[in-house]
Amino acid sequence: MVPFGGYSMPVQYSDLSIAESHHWTREKCSIFDVGHMVQYHVDGPGAESFLESVTPSGLKDLAPGQSTLSALLHPKTGGTVDDCMITRLEEGPKHLFYVVTNAGNRQKDYDFLSSALDKWENTVNPAAYIRHLEAEGEPFGLIALQGPLAAEILQSALSPDCKVDLSTWYFGTAKHITLSVPSGETHPIVASRGGYTGEDGFELSIQPSQTVEVTKRLLELAGKDKLRLAGLGARDSLRLEAGMCLYGHDLDDTTTPVEAGLNFIIAKNRRNVEGSGFNGAETIVPQLVPVSKGGTGVSRRRVGLIVEGAPAREGAEIVSAEGDVIGRVTSGCPSPTLKKNVAMGYITDGKHKSGTEVQVVVRGKKRKAVVSKMPFVPPKYYRG
Repeated sequence: MVPFGGYSMPVQYSDLSIAESHHWTREKCSIFDVGHMVQYHVDGPGAESFLESVTPSGLKDLAPGQSTLSALLHPKTGGTVDDCMITRLEEGPKHLFYVVTNAGNRQKDYDFLSSALDKWENTVNPAAYIRHLEAEGEPFGLIALQGPLAAEILQSALSPDCKVDLSTWYFGTAKHITLSVPSGETHPIVASRGGYTGEDGFELSIQPSQTVEVTKRLLELAGKDKLRLAGLGARDSLRLEAGMCLYGHDLDDTTTPVEAGLNFIIAKNRRNVEGSGFNGAETIVPQLVPVSKGGTGVSRRRVGLIVEGAPAREGAEIVSAEGDVIGRVTSGCPSPTLKKNVAMGYITDGKHKSGTEVQVVVRGKKRKAVVSKMPFVPPKYYRG
């Protein structure tokens, strides 16, 4: 157990090593307790417009049950306050959104959203409301069921009255489900198809009174041959293979979505300064266009690296063939799947193309490395 985001979190469980847990997730299925993440409901007639003012997402086009990866952005600079997931649960007039942010940014995010909402309400904008997702003062649980057997396991746990068709439940969408548990039937659970591992899977937002019961039930129904608990160690190597950012390492307040290679979170209809209307648009929108085409471009880009010899860890310098420091590693580890050392980091624009040979300084020695496309391991999201 280690401190993480203000919680005591498991690095691993006693039945599997971190590498074994990693492989188990890729081959079978694991449960990750991610209840440390912060869950919000944002609603009200102005909720959609308010969220669009602090993120680059096109939420007007998001149908009920659809989710999108997004980011809370600082005004003017476009730096990333936090990355987040946004799901529309209900259309107008309520405009109910479910938003999940990182535990390590709990107070920072709440202060940011509260300040932004105060400014929003002091104008002629329609009202919006933010509240933590809680019941009787306790935060909702959140567990991630990840791996190729996830759909089979969840299907076996659905209550008889829950007629959800998993064959038409695609990646990036959410549904309300109920599960059969020893005490009867669960309260409605918001289940999102997706996750942080690159595998098929589901994240289940559960009433706090039933989180433990649901977790035990899934483990019991699946059995140890199919489902095990997994900790932060496997979660980190899985997300790195999947090319996923970890806030505070691969993203921070100084990083824009364009530098981070997250252009896809910027809605196409918001890619001009005049019509964008989100925090930092005056910085971010010009970055989308290279200098050669009249924009500002970016001076650095997030890239993947395959590193020879010892693994490169956060802070390791990336050096050009000429010996110049051109970047730094932000995350790195041995890849259990590829049997190679993988890393991600930021590198000078122009040196970021896949196949570029560089060096990484590990324990004072320069190691050969090659810029690589991400994800390192092809994703297995269920798209039908």
